[in-house]
Amino acid sequence: MTYRRLQWDILTRVLLLLLTLCAAAFLLVKEWYVYEILVLPVIIYQVFDFYSYHKQAQREVEQFVESIHYRDFSRNFNVTQAPDDLKELRRGFNEINSAFKLISKEKETQYQYLQKILELVDTGIISYETETGEVVWMNESLKRMLMLPYLKTIHSLQKRDALLYEQVISLQPGNSHVATVHQEKNMFKILLSATAFQTEGKKFQLVAFQNINEALDATESQAWKKLLSVMTHEIMNSVAPISSLADTLKNRLQESVQFLDNSNGVVEDLEVGINTIKRRSEGLLKFAEVYRNLNKITNPTLKHVFVRDLFENMHNLMQPTLNQKGIEMEVILKDPDLAIEVDPNLIEQVLINLIVNAIEAVKESEQPRIVLSAVQSSSHKLAVKVSDNGYGMSEDVMNNIFIPFFSTKKNGSGIGLSLCKQIMMLHKGNITVQSVEGKGSVFTLQF
Repeated sequence: MTYRRLQWDILTRVLLLLLTLCAAAFLLVKEWYVYEILVLPVIIYQVFDFYSYHKQAQREVEQFVESIHYRDFSRNFNVTQAPDDLKELRRGFNEINSAFKLISKEKETQYQYLQKILELVDTGIISYETETGEVVWMNESLKRMLMLPYLKTIHSLQKRDALLYEQVISLQPGNSHVATVHQEKNMFKILLSATAFQTEGKKFQLVAFQNINEALDATESQAWKKLLSVMTHEIMNSVAPISSLADTLKNRLQESVQFLDNSNGVVEDLEVGINTIKRRSEGLLKFAEVYRNLNKITNPTLKHVFVRDLFENMHNLMQPTLNQKGIEMEVILKDPDLAIEVDPNLIEQVLINLIVNAIEAVKESEQPRIVLSAVQSSSHKLAVKVSDNGYGMSEDVMNNIFIPFFSTKKNGSGIGLSLCKQIMMLHKGNITVQSVEGKGSVFTLQF
């Protein structure tokens, strides 16, 4: 509507100017110079008016284009005080600005919604330009996961975790890969997924970081439970008859000893052999019964427990052993009101196992020391730590320390830490370890 009105305004001015010029030419041919002098000012006025109109319209368009260029959709073109010829033009500009403002508002709203949604999800997300590596955006979940407040480029990740950086860079769009995040005091598994997109002639890569440590732990735990169930069942079914048969043979031997020739010690040898069979079979039965404990715990009885009470019980229980071995145990609890919903009997069993292991680890230290502490993070997660200054352990040992049957002790069963992990998973928590050979270890219970 505005464009057609402008066309008519320009056409009217051109026609009027044409008519005036034709009249001036006619007067000039007739040599009516007196009338020619009267028409000349009209021509000058029309030319000046046409020029002014064009100049004003040009200025209005320039201002409108400037507002579009700088996305200043708040600018309003005054219609009431505008010349009559420009009112329709300004009204049209205001309508276009209003439309752009509405579109911009809708886009901003959608962007804010997307931002909030991506901030709420637990999956870490990062987007960066493929060519330069410049990070366009990363959500808070990724910052917490990698413990990084900011990444200028994806290449900055190399300084923090070189192995993870290589896995992220080599990940092709559309593929997924399980990687390991190495933090200063923690290590966990993540699933990397990548996709690519292109806009404004630039290519971008978007990578999602999903923490699958808990899912892997749960799957691994179920697999071990099934394996242990089968193994203990088969062992007990096979060994129980052997133990019973050894008892029968021993009784028959004692009944028949008076009829046998024992001059060369054959009877004693038979009795020793039968006793050995019986002792080893009973040992295997006890061994299988111990491992069945991993499958017995199913539903913890949760109670509201103060951490200070747990620590006090541990101190009273372990203090005689610690005094006897000359080991110092320090308890650090800055907030005495810290409390958790746990099964106190099961958690005490976990702490006993960890403290007993720490006692074993520090036995050769010059100043053996164990620290029992608890702290609550800003995300309201509670961490209970058992630290020692013992001999520590290698990375290979740390990776296998919670696997059933694995033990670094000569006479260890390999069940203690596996049971600790099972108990923590039943509490929807986790247990981790950090260790440096020759300096000590820290076991952390995360609730």
